[in-house]
Amino acid sequence: MTTPAKPPTSTDKPDPKIAMGWLHTAKFLTTAPELKHLPRLDVPEIAFVGRSNAGKSTCINTLTQQHRLAYASKTPGRTQSINLFTLGKQGVTDAVLTDLPGYGYAAVPKEAKLRWQQVMGNYLQTRDNLKGVVLMCDPRRGMTELDEILLDVIRPRVEEGMKFLILLTKSDKLNKTEGAKALQIAKLNAAGGDVKLFSALKKQGVEEVAQHLWDWTHAANIYLTNAASAQ
Repeated sequence: MTTPAKPPTSTDKPDPKIAMGWLHTAKFLTTAPELKHLPRLDVPEIAFVGRSNAGKSTCINTLTQQHRLAYASKTPGRTQSINLFTLGKQGVTDAVLTDLPGYGYAAVPKEAKLRWQQVMGNYLQTRDNLKGVVLMCDPRRGMTELDEILLDVIRPRVEEGMKFLILLTKSDKLNKTEGAKALQIAKLNAAGGDVKLFSALKKQGVEEVAQHLWDWTHAANIYLTNAASAQ
Protein backbone atom coordinates (compact mmCIF):
# COMPACT_ATOMS: atom_id res chain seq x y z
CA MET A 1 0.00 0.00 0.00
CA THR A 2 1.44 3.33 -1.04
CA THR A 3 1.37 6.38 1.16
CA PRO A 4 -0.47 9.35 -0.44
CA ALA A 5 1.85 12.15 -1.42
CA LYS A 6 1.70 15.24 0.71
CA PRO A 7 0.83 18.56 -0.98
CA PRO A 8 3.88 20.72 -1.60
CA THR A 9 4.99 22.91 1.26
CA SER A 10 7.17 26.01 1.40
CA THR A 11 10.22 23.74 1.82
CA ASP A 12 9.47 22.18 -1.59
CA LYS A 13 9.87 25.50 -3.37
CA PRO A 14 13.16 26.47 -4.96
CA ASP A 15 15.05 29.36 -3.50
CA PRO A 16 14.81 32.75 -5.29
CA LYS A 17 18.18 32.19 -6.99
CA ILE A 18 16.70 29.28 -8.94
CA ALA A 19 13.66 31.36 -9.89
CA MET A 20 15.89 34.25 -10.96
CA GLY A 21 18.08 31.91 -13.01
CA TRP A 22 14.97 30.58 -14.71
CA LEU A 23 13.78 34.09 -15.59
CA HIS A 24 17.22 34.89 -17.02
CA THR A 25 16.56 32.30 -19.76
CA ALA A 26 13.89 34.58 -21.30
CA LYS A 27 14.13 34.85 -25.08
CA PHE A 28 12.02 36.75 -27.59
CA LEU A 29 9.49 34.46 -29.27
CA THR A 30 7.21 36.62 -31.43
CA THR A 31 5.23 39.82 -31.71
CA ALA A 32 1.57 40.01 -32.67
CA PRO A 33 -0.53 43.08 -33.52
CA GLU A 34 -3.74 41.02 -33.18
CA LEU A 35 -4.84 37.91 -31.31
CA LYS A 36 -5.10 35.84 -34.48
CA HIS A 37 -1.34 36.19 -34.92
CA LEU A 38 -0.55 34.69 -31.50
CA PRO A 39 0.77 31.11 -31.57
CA ARG A 40 -1.19 28.41 -29.78
CA LEU A 41 0.81 27.29 -26.76
CA ASP A 42 0.34 24.55 -24.19
CA VAL A 43 2.66 26.00 -21.53
CA PRO A 44 1.59 28.46 -18.80
CA GLU A 45 1.52 32.10 -19.83
CA ILE A 46 1.91 35.16 -17.59
CA ALA A 47 0.84 38.57 -18.87
CA PHE A 48 2.31 41.93 -17.82
CA VAL A 49 -0.09 44.86 -18.17
CA GLY A 50 -0.20 48.50 -17.11
CA ARG A 51 -0.47 52.12 -18.08
CA SER A 52 2.17 53.65 -20.30
CA ASN A 53 4.98 54.99 -18.10
CA ALA A 54 4.13 52.60 -15.23
CA GLY A 55 7.50 50.89 -15.65
CA LYS A 56 6.33 47.66 -17.32
CA SER A 57 9.26 47.18 -19.69
CA THR A 58 11.74 48.10 -16.98
CA CYS A 59 10.14 45.56 -14.66
CA ILE A 60 10.39 42.75 -17.22
CA ASN A 61 14.00 43.64 -18.03
CA THR A 62 14.88 43.73 -14.33
CA LEU A 63 13.25 40.38 -13.59
CA THR A 64 14.97 38.70 -16.54
CA GLN A 65 18.28 40.52 -15.89
CA GLN A 66 18.38 41.63 -19.51
CA HIS A 67 18.68 45.30 -20.40
CA ARG A 68 16.77 45.33 -23.68
CA LEU A 69 14.51 42.26 -23.71
CA ALA A 70 11.30 44.26 -23.39
CA TYR A 71 11.20 47.34 -25.59
CA ALA A 72 10.61 50.63 -23.79
CA SER A 73 9.62 53.22 -26.40
CA LYS A 74 10.93 56.75 -25.96
CA THR A 75 7.39 57.85 -26.79
CA PRO A 76 4.96 56.18 -24.34
CA GLY A 77 2.07 54.44 -26.03
CA ARG A 78 3.93 53.71 -29.28
CA THR A 79 4.35 49.98 -28.60
CA GLN A 80 1.14 48.55 -30.04
CA SER A 81 1.84 44.83 -30.29
CA ILE A 82 1.70 41.85 -27.94
CA ASN A 83 5.22 40.54 -27.36
CA LEU A 84 5.92 36.99 -26.17
CA PHE A 85 9.08 35.67 -24.48
CA THR A 86 9.86 32.02 -23.78
CA LEU A 87 11.26 30.72 -20.49
CA GLY A 88 12.99 27.42 -19.82
CA LYS A 89 16.37 25.79 -19.31
CA GLN A 90 18.18 23.38 -21.63
CA GLY A 91 16.20 24.79 -24.53
CA VAL A 92 12.90 23.41 -23.24
CA THR A 93 10.15 26.04 -22.99
CA ASP A 94 8.10 25.60 -19.80
CA ALA A 95 6.41 29.03 -19.63
CA VAL A 96 5.88 32.26 -21.57
CA LEU A 97 5.92 35.91 -20.50
CA THR A 98 3.59 38.22 -22.41
CA ASP A 99 4.16 41.97 -22.61
CA LEU A 100 0.85 43.65 -23.45
CA PRO A 101 0.68 47.19 -24.91
CA GLY A 102 0.70 50.03 -22.40
CA TYR A 103 -2.57 51.91 -22.16
CA GLY A 104 -3.86 55.32 -21.19
CA TYR A 105 -1.32 57.62 -22.83
CA ALA A 106 -3.11 60.87 -23.72
CA ALA A 107 -1.31 61.57 -27.01
CA VAL A 108 -2.39 58.29 -28.60
CA PRO A 109 -5.32 58.65 -31.06
CA LYS A 110 -8.68 57.52 -29.69
CA GLU A 111 -9.08 54.88 -32.41
CA ALA A 112 -5.77 53.26 -31.41
CA LYS A 113 -6.74 53.31 -27.72
CA LEU A 114 -10.03 51.56 -28.45
CA ARG A 115 -8.30 48.94 -30.59
CA TRP A 116 -5.70 48.21 -27.90
CA GLN A 117 -8.38 47.95 -25.23
CA GLN A 118 -10.36 45.51 -27.33
CA VAL A 119 -7.31 43.39 -28.14
CA MET A 120 -6.19 43.27 -24.50
CA GLY A 121 -9.71 42.60 -23.22
CA ASN A 122 -10.15 39.70 -25.63
CA TYR A 123 -6.71 38.33 -24.76
CA LEU A 124 -7.29 38.46 -21.00
CA GLN A 125 -10.72 36.85 -21.30
CA THR A 126 -10.02 34.15 -23.88
CA ARG A 127 -6.35 33.12 -23.79
CA ASP A 128 -6.67 29.49 -22.63
CA ASN A 129 -3.17 28.99 -21.24
CA LEU A 130 -3.08 32.32 -19.37
CA LYS A 131 -2.25 31.41 -15.75
CA GLY A 132 -1.41 34.76 -14.23
CA VAL A 133 -1.55 38.54 -14.69
CA VAL A 134 0.88 41.11 -13.29
CA LEU A 135 -0.48 44.67 -13.24
CA MET A 136 2.03 47.53 -13.01
CA CYS A 137 0.81 50.59 -11.14
CA ASP A 138 2.66 53.79 -10.24
CA PRO A 139 1.67 54.27 -6.56
CA ARG A 140 2.12 58.04 -6.84
CA ARG A 141 -0.79 58.12 -9.30
CA GLY A 142 -2.79 55.30 -7.74
CA MET A 143 -5.25 53.03 -9.49
CA THR A 144 -6.77 54.79 -12.49
CA GLU A 145 -10.11 54.29 -14.19
CA LEU A 146 -8.45 52.16 -16.88
CA ASP A 147 -6.81 49.99 -14.20
CA GLU A 148 -10.24 49.49 -12.62
CA ILE A 149 -11.67 48.46 -15.99
CA LEU A 150 -8.89 45.92 -16.40
CA LEU A 151 -9.61 44.53 -12.94
CA ASP A 152 -13.26 44.08 -13.88
CA VAL A 153 -12.22 42.24 -17.04
CA ILE A 154 -10.03 39.69 -15.26
CA ARG A 155 -12.10 39.35 -12.06
CA PRO A 156 -14.10 36.31 -13.29
CA ARG A 157 -10.93 34.44 -14.21
CA VAL A 158 -9.26 35.35 -10.89
CA GLU A 159 -12.32 33.96 -9.10
CA GLU A 160 -11.83 30.76 -11.10
CA GLY A 161 -8.23 30.46 -9.90
CA MET A 162 -6.10 32.57 -12.21
CA LYS A 163 -3.21 34.22 -10.34
CA PHE A 164 -3.05 38.00 -10.06
CA LEU A 165 -0.43 40.38 -8.71
CA ILE A 166 -0.34 44.18 -8.50
CA LEU A 167 3.16 45.63 -8.54
CA LEU A 168 3.53 49.14 -7.16
CA THR A 169 6.48 50.20 -9.29
CA LYS A 170 9.02 52.95 -8.66
CA SER A 171 8.60 52.34 -4.91
CA ASP A 172 12.04 53.86 -4.30
CA LYS A 173 10.33 57.24 -4.74
CA LEU A 174 8.19 56.58 -1.64
CA ASN A 175 9.20 56.80 1.99
CA LYS A 176 8.25 54.00 4.40
CA THR A 177 4.97 55.61 5.45
CA GLU A 178 3.93 56.36 1.87
CA GLY A 179 4.80 52.82 0.82
CA ALA A 180 2.70 51.29 3.59
CA LYS A 181 -0.25 53.52 2.70
CA ALA A 182 0.04 52.68 -1.01
CA LEU A 183 0.05 48.96 -0.19
CA GLN A 184 -3.02 49.30 2.00
CA ILE A 185 -4.98 51.17 -0.67
CA ALA A 186 -3.96 48.80 -3.46
CA LYS A 187 -4.95 45.73 -1.43
CA LEU A 188 -8.50 47.09 -1.22
CA ASN A 189 -8.63 47.06 -5.03
CA ALA A 190 -6.67 43.88 -5.68
CA ALA A 191 -9.67 41.78 -6.76
CA GLY A 192 -8.41 38.83 -4.75
CA GLY A 193 -4.81 39.16 -5.91
CA ASP A 194 -1.59 39.98 -4.09
CA VAL A 195 0.19 43.36 -3.92
CA LYS A 196 3.93 44.04 -3.76
CA LEU A 197 6.16 47.10 -3.70
CA PHE A 198 8.66 46.96 -6.57
CA SER A 199 11.70 49.04 -7.44
CA ALA A 200 13.94 48.23 -10.39
CA LEU A 201 16.47 50.80 -9.13
CA LYS A 202 16.72 49.42 -5.58
CA LYS A 203 15.87 45.80 -6.61
CA GLN A 204 13.04 45.85 -4.06
CA GLY A 205 10.64 42.95 -4.49
CA VAL A 206 12.55 41.43 -7.42
CA GLU A 207 13.27 38.03 -5.85
CA GLU A 208 9.78 37.86 -4.34
CA VAL A 209 8.17 38.45 -7.72
CA ALA A 210 10.48 35.92 -9.38
CA GLN A 211 9.39 33.34 -6.81
CA HIS A 212 5.73 34.16 -7.48
CA LEU A 213 6.13 33.62 -11.22
CA TRP A 214 7.99 30.35 -10.69
CA ASP A 215 5.31 29.07 -8.31
CA TRP A 216 2.49 30.09 -10.66
CA THR A 217 3.98 28.12 -13.53
CA HIS A 218 5.51 25.17 -11.69
CA ALA A 219 3.15 24.42 -8.77
CA ALA A 220 1.49 21.53 -10.63
CA ASN A 221 4.87 20.07 -11.59
CA ILE A 222 6.06 20.29 -7.98
CA TYR A 223 3.02 18.35 -6.80
CA LEU A 224 3.39 15.71 -9.52
CA THR A 225 7.07 15.26 -8.66
CA ASN A 226 6.22 14.80 -4.99
CA ALA A 227 3.48 12.32 -5.83
CA ALA A 228 5.78 10.27 -8.07
CA SER A 229 8.59 10.17 -5.52
CA ALA A 230 6.19 8.99 -2.78
CA GLN A 231 5.01 5.93 -4.72
